[in-house]
Amino acid sequence: MQNLMLHDILYTQLDPMTMTWCATAQVRPIQPYYDQAADAHLSAPQIARHQRQQQRAGVRLLLQALLKRLDIVDCLDESNFPYRLTHSQYYVCFSHTNGNNKNTTRMQNDIENSDIPYVKVAVVISRHRASGIDIEVNAVKWQVAKRFYHPKELAILQALPMIQRNSAIRWLWQIKESFIKIHQYTLAQGLGMDYSAIIYDLLNQPIETLPLLTLTDDKTNYRISVISSQQTVIVY
Repeated sequence: MQNLMLHDILYTQLDPMTMTWCATAQVRPIQPYYDQAADAHLSAPQIARHQRQQQRAGVRLLLQALLKRLDIVDCLDESNFPYRLTHSQYYVCFSHTNGNNKNTTRMQNDIENSDIPYVKVAVVISRHRASGIDIEVNAVKWQVAKRFYHPKELAILQALPMIQRNSAIRWLWQIKESFIKIHQYTLAQGLGMDYSAIIYDLLNQPIETLPLLTLTDDKTNYRISVISSQQTVIVY
């Protein structure tokens, strides 16, 4: 795997009591693995495989940077889900996204793709309990929401103006993805769960103008943080 560099790292303390921290960053290879002009012979599966390798390496590099920032000397235990640090037993969760990846393998095939030419990665650690994180640069189509979201959610979303609906759909997708990672739901199962009450909380907040928005989901007793500038949602 090529050497990677992290750019624009943002560290955020979410809860000092439970030592819950997250970090986000852009990842780029020191020597780009794929140049469209020079390596046009690469097949789409080869490009996708390189991107997955870069994502996997990138989130682990970001975890190392976060642990160094917090003066934690530890290593990741990947033998079971949720991931934990071997000695301190912090819970760990990763997320990554690539805006120009045309070869995703899950239902995100239905997400509209942008032309962002770099990988974005995110990690959350918490001493308290398993946490979930999702970073996403792509929009989610209304047609996708209608296929998988709960009827109560769709009733609320249907009544919203288009711009507000599109924003709510994507934030809701990321909340659902984060809960999926916590509880190890299947993707379809997690997307179909009802988080309609959260939509109203999201709509009543100026998410795009706040550096950090934190809500409490009374139904699950989890806290939900949104870092709009990093297109990241954390559930902890």
